[in-house]
Amino acid sequence: MGKQRRNQRKNAAMLDSDDTDSLSSSSSLSDQILGISGEEVQDDKESLLDQNLDALFEKRGETREKALVAIIEAFNISLPYEFVSKKFATMLHQCLNCIKKGSAKEIALASHVIGLLALITGSGKKAKEILEDADSPISEALKSSSDSSKITSLLECLAVITFVGANEPEETNKYMQIIWQVLHAKLGPNVFTTKLSPQVITAMVSASSFLLTTMDGRTLDSKNWIGSISYFSTLIRWNDRSMRIAAGEALALIFEIGNLEKVSVRQGYNVKDVMQIQGLKGEILNQVRFLSVEAAGKGSAKKDLNNQRNTFRDVLEYIENGYSPETSLKIGGDSFTTKTWSQLIQLNFLKSFLRGGFVKHMQDNEFLHKVFDFTPKKKQGHASETEKKKNKSQKSALNKERTQYLNKQRMKSQCKNAGRFAIGCEE
Repeated sequence: MGKQRRNQRKNAAMLDSDDTDSLSSSSSLSDQILGISGEEVQDDKESLLDQNLDALFEKRGETREKALVAIIEAFNISLPYEFVSKKFATMLHQCLNCIKKGSAKEIALASHVIGLLALITGSGKKAKEILEDADSPISEALKSSSDSSKITSLLECLAVITFVGANEPEETNKYMQIIWQVLHAKLGPNVFTTKLSPQVITAMVSASSFLLTTMDGRTLDSKNWIGSISYFSTLIRWNDRSMRIAAGEALALIFEIGNLEKVSVRQGYNVKDVMQIQGLKGEILNQVRFLSVEAAGKGSAKKDLNNQRNTFRDVLEYIENGYSPETSLKIGGDSFTTKTWSQLIQLNFLKSFLRGGFVKHMQDNEFLHKVFDFTPKKKQGHASETEKKKNKSQKSALNKERTQYLNKQRMKSQCKNAGRFAIGCEE
């Protein structure tokens, strides 16, 4: 019965209108910024990226902001692997300088560029270098900032570069602790969670959940599990729906990767720990049931309420029956399906981070293909830029030969009609 309900709720989703509009506006904006289109984009993209990289050395913050916007737009419509391979270190350190001395807007833009750099380079030495070099500047910026949008951007950036660049669970755990320190640094031991904005708490929960998808539940001890479950079970009771949804998904993920009943026995948890986990699970189930059918209140946004209900129905289904939600997505002409909470959380986080560049990266980004085990079908007639140039050159040569042949034939015909010794008809 549970499986039947799970199948009935299986999501078959195209990119929604907001994502499509974002992609469309991204392309048009990039044309305005770069001033070129079509084949000229391919021919001149490196020189334009070089110009914008040079602009990051300028003293005026506004100039640097414009350059960062242009770089982001360029990375949304193209994945310039060669340029990033050659210039990533220079771009990284200029973006880190922007984080150290820039405005909130500049920090948000620079953080986004650093995240894109990591995704384009993919896992390896460069991603590791990005993570190590960005560690201190981002950590310091998180400690010193009180601006919600700035903190949110930094948390997203740190989550992405850790996801790509961390090789061992210990590394991932280290950066998860930095994310959680945002909470502890902003609060005193007796200060309540609501002192932080819902935007920051939601970003913190989403970032830590995103990184938790890469962890094995056996690597975390009982105190971490109990502390996380207790905290997230508190958050699903707050009024902010985005915070509730992020916390609900985090709880489902913990139950998925932790398999707590088996882990508690295998790791030899004491009876008190096991009973505490079971007690928390019972409390969570009661709240999840309520949120899955919550009635609309005054001033309640219908879309947000529906998102909450759908999320918590899926959470309830998983905790009670063990069935994860299946979400199908169209990427260009290809279908992609998530079948676990880990995959769904990774997909939603990267979709939110990439925004207008999501489709392009899912189609062309080799690192994401490995993450999601997704291989787009090659379109018939699709050719690389090198092949296009070669074909164009060959076509041009054939057209030239054809034109010369036709002109010669036309001249012969004219000579026949005008006589052998007409002007221009000599053999």
